[in-house]
Amino acid sequence: MKAKSPKESAVETRHIVLPDDANHYGTAFGGAIMSWIDLIAVMAAQRHSEKESVTVSIDRVNFISPIQIGDHVHLLAMVNYVGRTSMEIGVQVNRENPYTGESVRATTAYLSFVALDENKRPTAVPELILESETEIRRFNEGKLRIENARDFAKKIKEGRK
Repeated sequence: MKAKSPKESAVETRHIVLPDDANHYGTAFGGAIMSWIDLIAVMAAQRHSEKESVTVSIDRVNFISPIQIGDHVHLLAMVNYVGRTSMEIGVQVNRENPYTGESVRATTAYLSFVALDENKRPTAVPELILESETEIRRFNEGKLRIENARDFAKKIKEGRK
Protein backbone atom coordinates (compact mmCIF):
# COMPACT_ATOMS: atom_id res chain seq x y z
CA MET A 1 0.00 0.00 0.00
CA LYS A 2 1.62 3.19 -1.22
CA ALA A 3 1.45 6.29 0.99
CA LYS A 4 -0.20 9.31 -0.64
CA SER A 5 -0.17 13.06 -0.23
CA PRO A 6 -3.43 14.91 0.40
CA LYS A 7 -3.14 16.43 -3.08
CA GLU A 8 -3.15 12.99 -4.72
CA SER A 9 -6.65 12.21 -3.45
CA ALA A 10 -8.12 15.73 -3.42
CA VAL A 11 -11.40 16.21 -5.25
CA GLU A 12 -12.83 19.46 -6.57
CA THR A 13 -16.28 20.09 -8.02
CA ARG A 14 -18.78 22.85 -8.73
CA HIS A 15 -22.53 23.26 -8.61
CA ILE A 16 -24.96 26.05 -9.34
CA VAL A 17 -27.69 26.72 -6.80
CA LEU A 18 -31.06 26.21 -8.46
CA PRO A 19 -34.48 27.07 -7.00
CA ASP A 20 -35.04 23.41 -5.98
CA ASP A 21 -31.85 23.63 -3.88
CA ALA A 22 -33.12 26.67 -1.97
CA ASN A 23 -35.55 27.64 0.75
CA HIS A 24 -38.19 30.37 0.69
CA TYR A 25 -35.49 32.95 1.57
CA GLY A 26 -33.69 32.22 -1.70
CA THR A 27 -30.68 30.63 0.00
CA ALA A 28 -29.40 27.09 -0.39
CA PHE A 29 -30.84 24.47 1.95
CA GLY A 30 -28.26 23.32 4.47
CA GLY A 31 -29.24 19.76 3.59
CA ALA A 32 -28.42 20.30 -0.10
CA ILE A 33 -24.99 21.66 0.82
CA MET A 34 -24.44 18.77 3.24
CA SER A 35 -25.34 16.27 0.52
CA TRP A 36 -22.77 17.82 -1.83
CA ILE A 37 -20.21 17.76 1.01
CA ASP A 38 -20.79 14.07 1.75
CA LEU A 39 -20.53 13.15 -1.95
CA ILE A 40 -17.25 14.95 -2.53
CA ALA A 41 -15.80 13.72 0.77
CA VAL A 42 -16.49 10.05 -0.03
CA MET A 43 -14.80 10.52 -3.40
CA ALA A 44 -11.65 11.81 -1.66
CA ALA A 45 -11.80 8.90 0.82
CA GLN A 46 -12.16 6.38 -2.01
CA ARG A 47 -9.30 7.95 -3.97
CA HIS A 48 -7.04 7.80 -0.93
CA SER A 49 -7.95 4.30 0.24
CA GLU A 50 -8.64 2.79 -3.18
CA LYS A 51 -11.44 0.97 -1.36
CA GLU A 52 -15.13 1.31 -0.74
CA SER A 53 -15.48 3.92 2.00
CA VAL A 54 -18.41 4.83 4.20
CA THR A 55 -19.24 7.87 6.27
CA VAL A 56 -18.83 7.19 9.99
CA SER A 57 -19.53 10.67 11.26
CA ILE A 58 -19.77 14.29 10.37
CA ASP A 59 -17.78 15.93 13.11
CA ARG A 60 -18.58 19.50 12.30
CA VAL A 61 -20.35 21.60 9.68
CA ASN A 62 -20.01 25.35 9.92
CA PHE A 63 -22.35 27.48 7.81
CA ILE A 64 -20.43 30.73 7.55
CA SER A 65 -22.09 32.65 4.74
CA PRO A 66 -25.40 32.07 2.91
CA ILE A 67 -25.39 30.86 -0.67
CA GLN A 68 -27.98 32.45 -2.96
CA ILE A 69 -29.92 31.01 -5.88
CA GLY A 70 -27.72 31.44 -8.94
CA ASP A 71 -24.44 31.40 -7.02
CA HIS A 72 -21.79 28.98 -8.14
CA VAL A 73 -20.62 26.64 -5.40
CA HIS A 74 -17.01 25.45 -5.41
CA LEU A 75 -16.22 22.45 -3.18
CA LEU A 76 -12.77 21.10 -2.36
CA ALA A 77 -12.25 17.90 -0.35
CA MET A 78 -8.91 16.72 0.98
CA VAL A 79 -7.70 14.03 3.36
CA ASN A 80 -6.53 15.71 6.56
CA TYR A 81 -5.76 12.71 8.75
CA VAL A 82 -5.56 8.93 8.51
CA GLY A 83 -5.60 6.29 11.20
CA ARG A 84 -5.33 2.56 10.61
CA THR A 85 -8.70 2.14 8.84
CA SER A 86 -10.18 5.62 9.10
CA MET A 87 -9.73 8.94 7.34
CA GLU A 88 -10.79 12.46 8.18
CA ILE A 89 -11.77 14.48 5.14
CA GLY A 90 -11.95 18.26 5.26
CA VAL A 91 -14.30 20.02 2.86
CA GLN A 92 -14.20 23.70 2.04
CA VAL A 93 -17.21 25.25 0.30
CA ASN A 94 -16.97 28.65 -1.37
CA ARG A 95 -19.77 30.58 -3.00
CA GLU A 96 -18.86 32.47 -6.13
CA ASN A 97 -20.63 35.28 -7.90
CA PRO A 98 -20.76 34.06 -11.51
CA TYR A 99 -20.57 37.62 -12.89
CA THR A 100 -17.86 39.22 -10.75
CA GLY A 101 -15.87 36.13 -9.78
CA GLU A 102 -15.97 37.20 -6.12
CA SER A 103 -15.46 34.12 -3.92
CA VAL A 104 -16.39 33.85 -0.25
CA ARG A 105 -16.00 30.90 2.11
CA ALA A 106 -19.52 29.67 2.83
CA THR A 107 -19.16 26.36 4.68
CA THR A 108 -16.52 24.09 6.18
CA ALA A 109 -16.97 20.50 7.26
CA TYR A 110 -15.02 17.57 8.69
CA LEU A 111 -16.16 14.01 8.00
CA SER A 112 -14.79 10.65 9.11
CA PHE A 113 -14.77 7.63 6.83
CA VAL A 114 -13.77 4.00 7.17
CA ALA A 115 -12.40 1.97 4.27
CA LEU A 116 -14.00 -1.45 3.74
CA ASP A 117 -12.62 -4.66 2.28
CA GLU A 118 -14.51 -7.02 -0.01
CA ASN A 119 -16.33 -8.48 3.04
CA LYS A 120 -17.48 -5.02 4.19
CA ARG A 121 -15.03 -5.11 7.13
CA PRO A 122 -12.75 -2.18 8.05
CA THR A 123 -9.43 -2.40 6.25
CA ALA A 124 -6.12 -0.55 6.42
CA VAL A 125 -5.64 2.70 4.50
CA PRO A 126 -2.43 4.18 3.08
CA GLU A 127 -0.40 6.52 5.25
CA LEU A 128 -0.47 10.22 4.50
CA ILE A 129 2.60 12.00 3.12
CA LEU A 130 2.69 15.48 4.63
CA GLU A 131 4.55 17.96 2.42
CA SER A 132 3.75 21.38 3.88
CA GLU A 133 3.23 23.14 7.18
CA THR A 134 -0.47 23.45 6.32
CA GLU A 135 -0.78 19.69 5.76
CA ILE A 136 1.02 18.99 9.06
CA ARG A 137 -1.30 21.42 10.88
CA ARG A 138 -4.40 19.84 9.30
CA PHE A 139 -3.14 16.35 10.20
CA ASN A 140 -2.56 17.36 13.85
CA GLU A 141 -5.93 19.10 14.08
CA GLY A 142 -7.65 16.07 12.51
CA LYS A 143 -5.95 13.75 14.97
CA LEU A 144 -7.15 15.94 17.83
CA ARG A 145 -10.74 15.93 16.51
CA ILE A 146 -10.68 12.11 16.21
CA GLU A 147 -9.25 11.71 19.72
CA ASN A 148 -11.83 14.13 21.15
CA ALA A 149 -14.66 12.24 19.43
CA ARG A 150 -13.42 8.93 20.86
CA ASP A 151 -13.10 10.42 24.35
CA PHE A 152 -16.59 11.89 24.11
CA ALA A 153 -18.08 8.57 22.95
CA LYS A 154 -16.33 6.78 25.81
CA LYS A 155 -17.71 9.26 28.38
CA ILE A 156 -21.24 8.87 26.97
CA LYS A 157 -20.96 5.09 27.14
CA GLU A 158 -19.65 5.19 30.72
CA GLY A 159 -22.49 7.52 31.69
CA ARG A 160 -25.06 4.97 30.53
CA LYS A 161 -23.79 2.24 32.85
